[in-house]
Amino acid sequence: MYDLDNVINGVLRERRSEIERLFTCSVLGYYADIRPEYLTWFRGTLEMCHRASPDQKTLAIILNTPGGSVETVEQMVVMVRHFYEKVIFIVPNMAMSAGTIFCMSGDAIHMDYSSALGPIDPQVQSREGHWVPALGYLDKYEEILQKSADDKLTGVEFAIAQNQDMALLRRYEQARDLSVSLLEEWLVKYKFKSWQTHSSSGEAVTDDERNRRAHEIAAQLGDNKIWHSHARRLGIDVLRSKLRLEINDYSEQDDVRGAINAYHDLIADYMAQKNWSAYMDCTGR
Repeated sequence: MYDLDNVINGVLRERRSEIERLFTCSVLGYYADIRPEYLTWFRGTLEMCHRASPDQKTLAIILNTPGGSVETVEQMVVMVRHFYEKVIFIVPNMAMSAGTIFCMSGDAIHMDYSSALGPIDPQVQSREGHWVPALGYLDKYEEILQKSADDKLTGVEFAIAQNQDMALLRRYEQARDLSVSLLEEWLVKYKFKSWQTHSSSGEAVTDDERNRRAHEIAAQLGDNKIWHSHARRLGIDVLRSKLRLEINDYSEQDDVRGAINAYHDLIADYMAQKNWSAYMDCTGR
């Protein structure tokens, strides 16, 4: 099995090198939930990547995640931007929730027809220690409050309201507000940095217009009434048409799509074989 691991790692290096060549960058693969306990692992992987190519100022993060902690994303972005001036995100499968927020800290997002981002419904730990989507709890509690105001509250709903932990609900509100705040900040600072003129008129884009667009995107991604589900997969067509978000589509670029899928599929199969729930890979490994 040790020899097989060496063979797989050798093939992975070859496939990663092809992506490095195509994008002229260093590569970091992140395949995991986004959790605070992974920060040390992420830091070590990032530093290894930088040591391998210290003069490289562009990093491609190949991201596959169901989401997680938005506070952890914030720290990861600080770490990444310490070393790299330009960051691109490649999403071969999915980057949901906090993963979507992470992508918005990049200068560019690359996806194909099968890739997906998701609503920015942050996950927070419940009293039992489980990771739960915050907006579902907040939406339900606001519904109960509205029923109470309308004098339509049932006995069961009254009991549910009485049992709520106010400190925990406030924690959910803070996670929601932080998600929106970070997404707006990063879109303006990184993603919209190169948005200088309007494609329709050729007129210069103002700072107010960048801020307004960022606010619109954050509001839409954080609105459960639009998406109805924490796990809703938002593909390129939805991101472009509903959110008017610029996505680099590599669906018809056979060399790029082949290299990314070869890399992604190998990691996914390797993790399944090992029964691993998390894996990180980088240039220089």
